[in-house]
Amino acid sequence: MRKLLTLLLLVPALAHAEVAPDVLIKDLAQEVTTIIKQEKARNSNKKELAVAVDTKIMPHFDFTRMTKLAVGKGWKDASPEQQKALTQEFHTLLMNTYSNALHSYENEPIEVLPLSAQPASDQVMVHSRVIQNGKEPVTIDYRMEKTGQGWMIFDVAVEGVSLVTNYRSTFQTEISNTGISGLIKLLEDKNKKFDTSK
Repeated sequence: MRKLLTLLLLVPALAHAEVAPDVLIKDLAQEVTTIIKQEKARNSNKKELAVAVDTKIMPHFDFTRMTKLAVGKGWKDASPEQQKALTQEFHTLLMNTYSNALHSYENEPIEVLPLSAQPASDQVMVHSRVIQNGKEPVTIDYRMEKTGQGWMIFDVAVEGVSLVTNYRSTFQTEISNTGISGLIKLLEDKNKKFDTSK
């Protein structure tokens, strides 16, 4: 999971509806790695890194959709207030996890493959791979949708492992054991540990 989340850092820092999604990721992945280098050079602490992640990366994820997909069938049983809380806590969890993973990224080259979807498609899968010295490339696939805010990411798969699917099994187990409120508390507790850690 940690390696998966580390690789998920390689996402665009900006979005623009007129730019093809594969071009968007290819052009802006380099900008994100530059930001990571700058934060490392400043010896930023985890909370400073979290702010950078939240500012530059997170706005281009559709967290409402991601949370709905990750929670699965339990989403419809949650009240609007619970859905809002789940979305916020999931957002914060990923932001915190990403900031912890920043130091693990070693600036490996990224190859974005040409988009194979039809030009008018509103949903696409952008395929890419991270080139590693002496190892097989790691595949990273971005599921994206064109919205009023531009192309948004709603799932990422590393080596075929979906972020949303990976969390869904954990979330559904927690819902079965403690309900929606229990899942919210679980996420809150994880995020509080980040806030109190050094």
